[in-house]
Amino acid sequence: MDFDWLDTPIDLKALPPKEIEESFEDPFSLRILPDTVHATEARYFNLGKSMGGRPLFTVFWTDGKSYRAIFSREMTPEEVHFYDRKNSEMT
Repeated sequence: MDFDWLDTPIDLKALPPKEIEESFEDPFSLRILPDTVHATEARYFNLGKSMGGRPLFTVFWTDGKSYRAIFSREMTPEEVHFYDRKNSEMT
């Protein structure tokens, strides 16, 4: 999985690229295509945890070969609950 980090709007000191990439490699990560009527290009959500257990919510774009993170932050308690609930449904 290749990431494009050039000119990203994300503060990479607060959220290191390695942690964001790890959240995509989380075997339980959830990738969601939001219901957007007005979007000009498809943007997706990823909910996953880094190797250190940090829960991250990331908005990204992909062309099928590389990923570009547009926005990333720690999950809210509601998102953590959603992530845990969806993963418990799959097991």
